[in-house]
Amino acid sequence: MSLAPKGTPCAAVGAGPAERGTRRDPRLSGAPLTLDVMDEKEAARTAVREFLSTRRDRISPAEVGLPAVGTRRRVKGLRRAEVALLAGISPEYYIRLERGQATGPSPGVVESVAAVLRLDDDERVHLERLLAALTPEARKHRAAAVKDAAAVKDTVSLGVRVLLDSMGHLPALVFNTRLDVLAVNDLGRALYATVLDIEGPANAARFMFLAEHASRELFPEWERVAHDTVSLLRVEAGRRPDDPALIALIGQLSTRSQAFRTRWAGNDVRAHRAGAKVFRHPLIGEVTLPFENLTVAGDQVLTVFTPAPGSPEHDAIRLLASWHAVPGPPVSGASADVGAGQDRLDRGC
Repeated sequence: MSLAPKGTPCAAVGAGPAERGTRRDPRLSGAPLTLDVMDEKEAARTAVREFLSTRRDRISPAEVGLPAVGTRRRVKGLRRAEVALLAGISPEYYIRLERGQATGPSPGVVESVAAVLRLDDDERVHLERLLAALTPEARKHRAAAVKDAAAVKDTVSLGVRVLLDSMGHLPALVFNTRLDVLAVNDLGRALYATVLDIEGPANAARFMFLAEHASRELFPEWERVAHDTVSLLRVEAGRRPDDPALIALIGQLSTRSQAFRTRWAGNDVRAHRAGAKVFRHPLIGEVTLPFENLTVAGDQVLTVFTPAPGSPEHDAIRLLASWHAVPGPPVSGASADVGAGQDRLDRGC
């Protein structure tokens, strides 16, 4: 089934790759949406080029001690030749590197370029992953890994359920790397009720961008949460660009949300880590909740909100627990599956 170009109604967006035998979809890059599907090698090169060029755009010559030669520059930030000069490599080699044509660059070269572009730890890992994907062996291994993991990726193990249910005094949820909500405990359901009530499978990114009015109500710091959401998906696109479910999700968000398209083109990346999130909840008002992210069952992430005992945030969660009198749907154990029903992906049209 062909993936639709920009502006196509979401009912036309399929869950599979754009062309038979093609695992990569252009929507996983920052390029304009098109029916033309690049082969895997060209897609890998495009990912490298777009990531490095957007990193160059962030840095001005003045920031790295270079004179701004001339009054008219055609680039936002550093030129390729300026990156090469600062990294101690030839301009020709850097151009090949940015175009994805320099396979197997040495660790020293990659480190020099990363330092010039001021990449943080997440961006360095992402760049190394994109460069590795340029080799046929890596692409073959990655495709096999996606196929092997497909059957178990969305299944929450009994052990994780027990762990989730043991946290009855704290809101907790299990996500996969596509940000589908796979399971919640009762307090997690109460805290994320607005997210879980959207039409179709519960997914944090779909809620952020396809139910934008509701997500702006729930998250006062919407811009930050939206940026982090897209950055997490961008990491996953670098890890598993062949994942059909991820391709379908990015396609749906791209065709229906300008806010998503703008942020996706930025190529920013961010790994799961601890932090704090501000909620404007209809029952407990505005509250800032710290959270921890724990990797469980392979790539699944258990997010636990952890207000300090005796704090106003802890009191707010206790109040939420007292209000929450209706349990989730019957399941084996108290935690509930909420990530099933991928066949309803397009019902939000």
